[in-house]
Amino acid sequence: MTVAELGVAGIDLIPQGTAYGLLIGLGVLFCGVILVAIKVQKAYLSEDSATSEMFMVANRSVGTGLTASAVFSSWMWINETVLCAAMCYRYGLAVPLWWGSGLCFQIALMAALGVMAKIRVPYAHTSLEIIKMRYGWIGHLVFIVLNLTNNVFGCASMILTGSQLIFGVSGMHFVAATILIPLGVVLYTAVGGLKATFLTDFLHTAVALILIIYFTLSVLTHPAVGGLGGLYEKVVATTSENYIPGNYEGSLLTMKSKNAIIWGLVLKFGNLALVVMDTAFWQKSFASEVNSTVPAYNLAAVAVFGIPWGLGTVLGLSARALHNTPLFPTYPGPLTSAEVNAGMVMPYLVKALIGDSGIVAFFILLFMALTSTVSSSMIAVSSILSFDIYKTYFNPKASDKRLLRVSHISVVFHAVFITGISIALNYGGANMTWIGYFRPILSCPGIIPLALTLFWSGQTRLAAIVSPVLGFFTGLAIWLASAKSLYGTVNMTTTGEGLPALYGAIGSFFSPALYSVIISLYKPYKFDWREFLRIELADEAQLHASDPSIAPTSKENQSSEKSPSPRPESPPSETTSTNDPERTGADEKTLAISSAPAIASPTQLSLDDIRHPFSDETLKELYRWSRIAWVVFVVLVLITFILWPMPLYRNYIFTKSFFSGWVTVAIIWQFFAFLAVVVYPLYDGRFEIEKGVKGIWKTVNDYLARGK
Repeated sequence: MTVAELGVAGIDLIPQGTAYGLLIGLGVLFCGVILVAIKVQKAYLSEDSATSEMFMVANRSVGTGLTASAVFSSWMWINETVLCAAMCYRYGLAVPLWWGSGLCFQIALMAALGVMAKIRVPYAHTSLEIIKMRYGWIGHLVFIVLNLTNNVFGCASMILTGSQLIFGVSGMHFVAATILIPLGVVLYTAVGGLKATFLTDFLHTAVALILIIYFTLSVLTHPAVGGLGGLYEKVVATTSENYIPGNYEGSLLTMKSKNAIIWGLVLKFGNLALVVMDTAFWQKSFASEVNSTVPAYNLAAVAVFGIPWGLGTVLGLSARALHNTPLFPTYPGPLTSAEVNAGMVMPYLVKALIGDSGIVAFFILLFMALTSTVSSSMIAVSSILSFDIYKTYFNPKASDKRLLRVSHISVVFHAVFITGISIALNYGGANMTWIGYFRPILSCPGIIPLALTLFWSGQTRLAAIVSPVLGFFTGLAIWLASAKSLYGTVNMTTTGEGLPALYGAIGSFFSPALYSVIISLYKPYKFDWREFLRIELADEAQLHASDPSIAPTSKENQSSEKSPSPRPESPPSETTSTNDPERTGADEKTLAISSAPAIASPTQLSLDDIRHPFSDETLKELYRWSRIAWVVFVVLVLITFILWPMPLYRNYIFTKSFFSGWVTVAIIWQFFAFLAVVVYPLYDGRFEIEKGVKGIWKTVNDYLARGK
């Protein structure tokens, strides 16, 4: 692909050699850091990534701070930084606010889903494991396809975006960039597993947030911009040359923007799918401690709102104010639509105002956003391939060591496969804008059936299997038919328009709910939630079968041998209250402590002989967190969808004072995000950090003493 084919101006903002050095050097650096961290974990914190439980779900022992940081990092895609500035440049300041609201509510919803998963299926490894237990192998395979498609397409789109940006910034061939982006991630992910991605997510988050705040303040305070007042005045002064069709009076400084709200709605559907249908977010909830899931996810949800809002507003409007001045790299030529679609607004502006050091910093930010996405996707896909496919269908008695080896191979396979997909998308002419419009149609159909798996006992097997498939074809048909009806033809241009994508996303998201209810009511069936508790028993039975020497005297002993993670003690009584409003009749019975032999098949045990592994007090606490999660979700939706933006969707152009206050709050939000997901995790993990530092200090002293 040539520069002309990509549509960028061919301006090398940094030399190719520098770009290669940064991409390879950063990958090696992060790989080295995480390998050292893994050694410290194993030596001083008793955390061994050579077990599948640690590799996949980090022994379910990750605290609130680190979980919040990891969720934030996994959700801090290139879109929230680079593309948000480009879309603000295109449609005005309404976009960053809609973008922020399109990020936070999904994380809040995932908090509610995650805590319910802990209640229903306390020892699940992946969301697909839950699907198989309830709907059998056909449903399992359908959702494997949906999850893999979502993960692969989402990750490939980010690598595609990153490679095009690297190509546009440095001239490095996009194929080389596509290969190098996941290379370093493969090494530390394959070795370290999920806990390694938690640690690198924290490092990514810390570096990226520092750079985001740096870019926001450096651009805003640059003499060419002139601070809050100067930026406002320059945008107003260039109104005639920056007229935006569909905005009130064509202004960049209004919330009444038709295209911005369409983009915001499409983004909400797409992002919802990227979270709920991404096994990585489920794994992070499985990996967190019992009392950490809801506060961690909601902390990340609130923090992430400020990233596109502050950065996108300042950089997008600054680019509009300066793009026709000699400062801008493309001057005297225009900033083309293709360049905007490729995300070149931010790097051009950074080059104009900060110079070469700014472009290096931009490259580092780009690397952070890319690798956090790729590492999360690698763990998710490797878990699906190893646990949901290999162990389930090829080797049910696979040992822990064997399963871990397959996970490592899966990480490498996924990296190779995702690289090929990204290259194919590049040669196919896709860009981040088109992908942003198409992704919801592809990923949304499974959301409601998956959520109903945990919340509605009446969803039948047939409904769960058929409804997402019908939903996808419904959304696809609406998307293509709308493009044909509105624009007369179906091609990359018309299918990349906002309205067809919005209509298709709505059909793809909502129609499976209708299909599921109709099919379920056709032949009703009520699922017993206690069936989910067989997942842990099945693991134990397979463990015993693979190693007959394991003969624990109690279920508690088995669990402690299976996983080093602490488990709540069972209550002294033989009953366990669940407080589950859906349970009636037999469901309200307590789960008696099983006296069956350890080698009994889980399918042979009566449901009355299966007990919940959590104590009565723990379950009450989890249900309390569930209520809190739903309240936070509803409040966030009401505020960010209705109470905040909708009163401003009127014939109103921001005044200078209102604009100044708007941007000031956005910048303050960035600092809050830094405190929430960088500073707080350090405080939350202070005891582990202290323990690790003391262990290293003792080892160094012992080594020096031996040298003497």
